[in-house]
Amino acid sequence: MKKILLAGVGILITTSAIAQEPDPIPAGIAPVSIPYAPGVDVVHYEVEIGLGKGVDWFEGKVAIRISVEEINPILPLDFSGLEITEVLVATRATDFRHEDGVLRIPLTGYQAGDVVTVQISYQGVPDDGLILRDNIHGAPTAFVDNWPNRTRFWLPSVDHPSDKATVRYTVHAPSAWKVIANGHLAGEPTSTPSGALGPAGDRRSWVWEVGVPISPYNMVIGAADMEISTVGLAACGRAPASRRADGCVEVTYWVFPEDVEKAHPSFRRAAQMVEFFTDLVGDYPFEKLANVQSATRFGGMENASAIFYSERGIASGRSIEGTVSHEIAHQWFGDAVTEASWHHLWLSEGFATYFGALFFEATDGVEGFRERMEQSRQRILQSQDVNRPVVDLTERDLFALLNDNNYQKGGWVLHMLRGLLGDEVFFAGIREYYRRYLHTAVLTEDLQAVMEETSHQDLSWFFAQWIYSPGYPVLEVEEEWIPGEDGTGESVVTVQQVQKPAWPRFRVPLTLCWGEEPTQVCRDITSGSHEDTFRFRFQTRPTSPVMLDPDGWVLKGDTR
Repeated sequence: MKKILLAGVGILITTSAIAQEPDPIPAGIAPVSIPYAPGVDVVHYEVEIGLGKGVDWFEGKVAIRISVEEINPILPLDFSGLEITEVLVATRATDFRHEDGVLRIPLTGYQAGDVVTVQISYQGVPDDGLILRDNIHGAPTAFVDNWPNRTRFWLPSVDHPSDKATVRYTVHAPSAWKVIANGHLAGEPTSTPSGALGPAGDRRSWVWEVGVPISPYNMVIGAADMEISTVGLAACGRAPASRRADGCVEVTYWVFPEDVEKAHPSFRRAAQMVEFFTDLVGDYPFEKLANVQSATRFGGMENASAIFYSERGIASGRSIEGTVSHEIAHQWFGDAVTEASWHHLWLSEGFATYFGALFFEATDGVEGFRERMEQSRQRILQSQDVNRPVVDLTERDLFALLNDNNYQKGGWVLHMLRGLLGDEVFFAGIREYYRRYLHTAVLTEDLQAVMEETSHQDLSWFFAQWIYSPGYPVLEVEEEWIPGEDGTGESVVTVQQVQKPAWPRFRVPLTLCWGEEPTQVCRDITSGSHEDTFRFRFQTRPTSPVMLDPDGWVLKGDTR
């Protein structure tokens, strides 16, 4: 006889008692314990979901394959708000505790090296995570929206980005719906057999498989009446996870029937984006790429191989191509190489912000790219977020990490690192970082180590001031011309750092330039204190005042 402990109640009841759902818990609270789930490693989720058209209720079952790392561990699964109907360990019913949003299952008798499967069956109305509602056109839909740690509201899981696993989904949904998920479609949809999860009726069953490990916040399904449009094939011969005979990745978009034409401007270059990032960074990491109109609360959510976009953004008919490039860049950074801690989110969002912009630099020209970087800089200058470091371990609200530090400033950090190292070394380092940590989880120090190894430079000062310290330099520049007796002269340039006292004095490699191309003269300097003075001798007085960082490689406050 299995036992259930209701969350927040602390009273054991048997399954013969009246079923109750545990109280909901808030989402987005940063975990305290490190490591997050010691003693166990989730290897695979076998997920079955039963959906019914127009019904805000579902049934779920998951078989979780666990690699045991210590003797007699306790498996802690994040799970909240739904009724548990069965828990099995290796097909045997077991006692467990379900309290404060964590389902704790003893793996008694197991030791390091063992592999065991735990199965949980559940049902009810999800508080979050799986969004069951009518879309903007009044049609019923079901979409998962996990970020940051809302997977727990529909799927028992180790709901942390560092615990990556493969997944297989079987979704039973109304026949009029199409079902999308991560991975590849394992055969054509079939008629749902009697006795399957979910209500009886005219339904089809879809099976999607993810053959490479992904983080729980990336694990999604979506089901609705949707039209599928193909953009094209990409990364041919450079997509090792592809299940196609030609080795290519199919790039598609899935949108509500009313919005097919409106979606085209946003996704018309999606396959080109995949090609660009494949050439720049490395092989495309997943089986396909579907761009999906959905119920996500965000403008876009980068779920591995199945990106979800705001339904309103698509239905508006305006181009959201910038968001599309950002989310596709996430397939490499955030999805394939994942931040091991929420507080290192810039490794995901900063990368997607910068690499998303690089697509437009390569395809539409450098001036448009510089405009994007300048818009990003202006946002940073107006932000209060920069009064805290990019990696801010004191922040407990995970939603608050979706800020200008992790997006705009994180992108600028990469731009400055590129300017410091040069294109050849910078992109070689990025490619090695991606290759080395593909399908794993990383911290900022891992990126730093690879970039130091590639560049043969000590970059500890760079990361210390830009990632682990607040602010940015605010520079004031003064220039004095001192003529010589022979017609030559000397330009004396003083650079002062006048940023907030609470911010550090930055070590800032800068370029000073005089005049215009093609006769422009430039000199490289480094500002590193409150005030630095530099002297430059010229044969004749420059035709223009000194210009500081004219090509915009440094994040800095406005100068005078």
